[in-house]
Amino acid sequence: MDLKLKGKRALITGSSAGLGEAIARLLAAEGAQVTVHGRNEARSKSVAESIMETGGLADYITGDLSTDEGADKVAQAVLAGGQVDILVNNVGTYQPQPWLNATVQNWNDTYNNNVLSYVRMIHRLLPQMKTLGWGRIIQIGSSVAIQPMTMQPDYSASAAARHNLSVSLARELKGTGITSNTVSPGAMLVDTTRNMLLQMAQHNQWGSSWAEIEKNAVAQFTPNDTERLGRPEEIAGAVAYLASPYANYISGAVIRVDGGLVLSL
Repeated sequence: MDLKLKGKRALITGSSAGLGEAIARLLAAEGAQVTVHGRNEARSKSVAESIMETGGLADYITGDLSTDEGADKVAQAVLAGGQVDILVNNVGTYQPQPWLNATVQNWNDTYNNNVLSYVRMIHRLLPQMKTLGWGRIIQIGSSVAIQPMTMQPDYSASAAARHNLSVSLARELKGTGITSNTVSPGAMLVDTTRNMLLQMAQHNQWGSSWAEIEKNAVAQFTPNDTERLGRPEEIAGAVAYLASPYANYISGAVIRVDGGLVLSL
């Protein structure tokens, strides 16, 4: 299916690895010109070059979006290369820890990295997007925004703020041709998750094969109807659809990609 993204230009923040990388790769495969962003120049450059080697259009930018100066640098660099039609706010951090171990400073840092980084890029890229009369702003949220856990309370709260700001922004964008939506992943199989589960497998008696380990770990920690972890490509698919003209009538929505983890309508 042609998602009609040829000629569109997309910035995906935090796309030098993980979910962001998968999003950048799929948007490029669908014909969009993508800008890979990360803090590590070697990783960001490697992803962009890999996309170009497979026939895609890509460049890369590095910068720390947790500061105004870093966001200025990234925005100026990406706009110097042309218009931005699609902004995917994906950058973020988290440190799993119990409630009373999460200090006020942890909460402050998490909110700055996971919420204000999104706001900074919206402020810097939305004005030029309005001149185009069409655009997409897509936030990557989380299932814990709707169904929080006892661990990482600061991260859960910051994810809820992402969902909320996306809806508020959609109301602000009424009549502009620009939409604002959220893709909300459940537990995802990225390298860090796989390595962690492999280390925990023997102690928890989850089995020896990856299929056994994944099924048993999911049953214990994130039970869902598919009995597995999500794949980055599945998040990328939802983002690509929302970025396309086929989603013109969708704004202010939260698209859950969580295997049925969240027990809610």
